[in-house]
Amino acid sequence: PEEELTEEEKKKLEKKRKEKEKKKEKEKKEKEKKEKGGKKVKQVDMIKEMLRAKQEAEEAEAKRLKEEEERYEAAMKAQEEEDRIRREQKEAEKKRKAEKVEELKKAGKYLTPAQRAKLQQTQAKLAAANIVFARDEEADPAAADKPKKRILYDTKKKQKGPQQKDAKPEEKEKSESPAESKPATPSPIEEKPAAAAAEAAPAAEEAAAWDEEPVDDWEMADEIVVPAPAAPAAVAPTPAAAAATAKAPSSAKQSSADSKENSDSDSSSSDDESSSEEESSSEDESSSEEDEKKGGAKRETKEQVAERVKLRLKKRREAAQAKRSTNDLRAPVICVLGHVDTGKTKMLDTIRRTNVQDGEAGGITQQIGATQVPGDAIKERCKMVRDFDPEKMKIPGFLIIDTPGHESFSNLRNRGSSLCDFAILVVDIMHGLEPQTIESLKLLLKRSTPFVVALNKIDRLYGYESNPRKDVYAHLKSQPANTQLEFTERYNKIVGEFAEQGINVILSNKNRNEEEYISMVPTSAFMGDGIGNIMAYIANTTQTRFAEKLAFCEELDATVMEVKMIAGLGTTIDVILVNGTLNVGDFIILTGADGAITTQIRELLMPQPLKEMRVKNEYGHFKQIKGAQGVKILAKGLEKALAGLPMFVVHKEDEVDILRDEAEAQLSKALTSIKRKPEGVYVQASTLGSLEALLEFLKSQKIPYSNVNIGPVHKRDVQKAAVMMEHNAEYACILAFDVRVEKDAQQFADHEGVKIFQADIIYHLEDNFLKYREELRLKARKEHEHLAIFPCKMRVLPQHVFNARNPIVCGVAIEAGQLKKGTPICVPSKEGLLLGAVSSIERNNESVELAKAGEEVCIKIENTTGEAPKLYGRHFTHEDPLVSKITRESIDVCKEYFRDDLTKGDWQLVVQLKKLLDIF
Repeated sequence: PEEELTEEEKKKLEKKRKEKEKKKEKEKKEKEKKEKGGKKVKQVDMIKEMLRAKQEAEEAEAKRLKEEEERYEAAMKAQEEEDRIRREQKEAEKKRKAEKVEELKKAGKYLTPAQRAKLQQTQAKLAAANIVFARDEEADPAAADKPKKRILYDTKKKQKGPQQKDAKPEEKEKSESPAESKPATPSPIEEKPAAAAAEAAPAAEEAAAWDEEPVDDWEMADEIVVPAPAAPAAVAPTPAAAAATAKAPSSAKQSSADSKENSDSDSSSSDDESSSEEESSSEDESSSEEDEKKGGAKRETKEQVAERVKLRLKKRREAAQAKRSTNDLRAPVICVLGHVDTGKTKMLDTIRRTNVQDGEAGGITQQIGATQVPGDAIKERCKMVRDFDPEKMKIPGFLIIDTPGHESFSNLRNRGSSLCDFAILVVDIMHGLEPQTIESLKLLLKRSTPFVVALNKIDRLYGYESNPRKDVYAHLKSQPANTQLEFTERYNKIVGEFAEQGINVILSNKNRNEEEYISMVPTSAFMGDGIGNIMAYIANTTQTRFAEKLAFCEELDATVMEVKMIAGLGTTIDVILVNGTLNVGDFIILTGADGAITTQIRELLMPQPLKEMRVKNEYGHFKQIKGAQGVKILAKGLEKALAGLPMFVVHKEDEVDILRDEAEAQLSKALTSIKRKPEGVYVQASTLGSLEALLEFLKSQKIPYSNVNIGPVHKRDVQKAAVMMEHNAEYACILAFDVRVEKDAQQFADHEGVKIFQADIIYHLEDNFLKYREELRLKARKEHEHLAIFPCKMRVLPQHVFNARNPIVCGVAIEAGQLKKGTPICVPSKEGLLLGAVSSIERNNESVELAKAGEEVCIKIENTTGEAPKLYGRHFTHEDPLVSKITRESIDVCKEYFRDDLTKGDWQLVVQLKKLLDIF
């Protein structure tokens, strides 16, 4: 008893220890979760802080630029005002002079320049002859033109200058001959101009003495002209006088201009002061508004902030839509659809002149791949086409998406066609319309996507001679008659097949009504024939009929296509950028396995033109990329990013939370739309598109799925799958399509007995799982075989009883059900008397495992009851029917593992036996 107690105690202690360990592990997990959550919150806060700083810097820069602009505008206005005043003064001066000239003309005193010159010559001659005349100011227009000088009085004695000395003898001469007659033409006199000149010098000196501005003094000093000595005195005084007279108005103008400038400067300074005061007040107001906003934001509820941000985002979208113009077209996104093996990827390989298809898993496209075809390449490939004018091409190129063709990828085709602006439906001319072709066709019609039909594989026509450098329609006419006949025959057959689907098709060179008819272009993806024609057709159609749809929009429209690990670059995402612009340093938000991911773009990479994004090649680095393009983005924390969902760019700090919620809602919406079963396999795929395609496939194969995920297989995925071990072992497995399995996850799966199936091709994945399921079924059958009791009803043949006691050997006729070795036999008419179990069955002296209804066989019943053996004739007779002793357990086992082995009649017998043997 002591040992037993100690054992019990040991068990209790062990139980307590395990509970403690579990508790500790739980606490540890919670702690890790909190730390992880804290880290995530810290990261989001840091990004918000960076966005806030960026926003503030942008606002400061915008404010500075605005201030500079305002300052520049104010300066320009002042300059314009000054120019206007100067212009007005000039106009006024010009007008005054014109009026004076008019007055002189009316009075008959106006002299032309030629007359003045003649007058001066005459004066000079007279002066040389020492003949002096008194000057008549009224007759002298030049003197009349000049304003009289203002006399300045001063107590100081003025030094006599050379002008005064010259002036005195002239005054004497004047006094000597005052009454001499005036000449017919007025002539200027030596005396007054000289006196004026003599007065001008001290006047200038006085002005210089009184004037405060030194620059003006020097200018005035420069303007004073000193007369020459006596001999040329007759000519010299005129410019001196003109200078003196010119000086007065100019100085007046100068002083008025100065005063205006001073007043302007005063006013401008006062304006500046007032404007600065206004700015400071506006700054105060704006800062107070900001404070109010901040205070308001604090007071605002989350819902109000969210509403405000959503309204801003909506307005931004509307503004971006309003700015769209048909003059700025983006590259159309072109989707290649069709049945498996019609030559879709081969067609793209011919356009690119590469060989992607050989690198595909099994030659079947497993993901959507994107290729950029530049405008120059289109012009080069289409130069032989008759109706194509390279100069009129507006679009910058094509962005071509190659979608998978086989049935499992209806979702990827759907996703591809939802991205695309124009489609190429590839039809094999040898096979016509096939199942996936019809499905793709319905998809295009449902989405109203414009498309062109490529009649591919014309090189398979008998006797066809290839020439890719020629227009395909001209080339077809040059083919042998038999080839042309076969082409016409197959073409008409395909036209009929399209008509069955309710679509009118015609060759593109004969299509005069594009609204009614869909164009077809004969091509050979293998040889390259007709590829130029189909490219030319797409280029012409997209830039004319669908220009509005292709108008570039600033609002971002980007979808994550693939998450990839690249050696030397780390985890990257492939994005189809349809509209908008991406810059290095932008903050992006995308959906992740653990919630929304907020990160900053480090690098923007693009494959070289005519290369596919899926294929590893040299990438070009870009600072900015404008849609439509296929872009590879490098950033931190992309390991858990999910493909097949949209991506957002954050512009302002308060947009982060809204866009994060939107990104998380995208995933939850996508995953909740997937209907799961309580029991089923765990499904893991690389992208949302391939996950949906795989689930669709599993549904068609009647394979239930309990849980789904996107991205690599981690340990927690194995833990979730391991739960199925308790319910149904065959579903304790993970179907991993086109994803990697982490090392620790694989080790944990081996330890837990969870099977992980990996495959790049969806069909291989299915084959592996079905094979595994069959193995499990056979194993389970073997394990439960001893419990399975098939229903059976038989009657003893009295003439064939060979041994009446243990073992009972007799012949029986099986009336219903199936009899197999090991089946316990009872007699229901004798209160369910148990005779024993069938140890062997013979038919025609041959041992058999199973006997079915209608057969007569010999059986051996051995006593396995542990009681006294029963005797034929005493305990039962040939009149008593014998049945198999089924139980509730045996019925359940048969239902679970041997359902297919039993017929409908057998199950009806089970129902009868349940009533007979009182089984509930």
